Amino acid sequence: MEGVGVTVFVTVQKIYYPLLCIMGIPANLFTFYMISFRNCGMSETAIIYLSCLAIVDTFYLVWVILIDLTLTFWLLQPFWHSHPWCGILGFLQYGSLYSSSWIVVVFTIERYLVLRSTAAKQHFSQAWVTKLTCMAIVLVSHLVSVPLGWINIVTPVNFTVNGENVTLPRCRYRDEAYSTVIVWITTFLSGGIPIVLVIIFNYLIGYHLCRASNLFTKEERRVMHGRSTRGMLRRTILLLGTVSVAFVVLSLPRFVTYCILRTKYNNENFNRNDYSIPINVAGDLANMLQNINSTTNFLLYCMVSRRFRQELVQVVTCKAKARELGSVLTHTTMKVFSVVAHHKASPSSDHVTVMLTNLKQTE
Repeated sequence: MEGVGVTVFVTVQKIYYPLLCIMGIPANLFTFYMISFRNCGMSETAIIYLSCLAIVDTFYLVWVILIDLTLTFWLLQPFWHSHPWCGILGFLQYGSLYSSSWIVVVFTIERYLVLRSTAAKQHFSQAWVTKLTCMAIVLVSHLVSVPLGWINIVTPVNFTVNGENVTLPRCRYRDEAYSTVIVWITTFLSGGIPIVLVIIFNYLIGYHLCRASNLFTKEERRVMHGRSTRGMLRRTILLLGTVSVAFVVLSLPRFVTYCILRTKYNNENFNRNDYSIPINVAGDLANMLQNINSTTNFLLYCMVSRRFRQELVQVVTCKAKARELGSVLTHTTMKVFSVVAHHKASPSSDHVTVMLTNLKQTE
């Protein structure tokens, strides 16, 4: 029965990773098109961050899921089990992983700073600042990943293929203190620290959004209708909670299992492919969860937007222009990430129209 279970688990991974590529790569590229070239009602800085996130997630899917994991389960001898691809692939994989994690972190911190400070809003709302920030994140992520090109080494390994013993080169973990130190640093920089920062700053954003109603007068709150305003705040906080929970739930298991594998089982005699060992099964399940991150970020950040969904319908039905939205209820939840109250007094009436587009804290 144990052998059957191992076979089933391997078969599941053989199907799972190609499907992740087939669904994830087109989804990320389509999301990049929608965010960059369609009017989805997002701020300019959000468009840049989310477009960059879609691109780096696409590269992660290519380097990690397509070239590494898919080929590992379908080919006996993938090309990267040789020099110099063994080191190059590791560098590219961790560069894209760092980039994806820290774009989410920096975007979350930037939203918090914009929410807290008018000066920060004026500075970070400039497109060139956001573009430079994204470029810096990607560049630094790949520079930090350079040492990871030496944590693996190509060594000959004996295999039994069709009843015959063959020796093939294999890209394997280098069992040295250098590799252990680099892996520990990488684990915390790509998993532990981003998880903590995303939780903290999403909590702070939610806290300040709860106080947003205090920025308006009684007349403004009466015109906006209290139920609608509170509903919008609840939906925004729900989005922030969803992002935080999803990021933690999908990333934390890999962080934990990777720490265990690189401490208790960190020796060259340990067979990572032996699925009769529970930690190997747990480690692969954690990797499967982690890799979902690169295919579902666009759902968390984009599909919650009503404007995005309407633009999607316009694209599918081949209609060129999207419908203009005028009421406060049709503004996207993402817009509330950066909330200044704009007051427009109509010359023909005494009512006040309030547009929740940016948030400026007043004393």
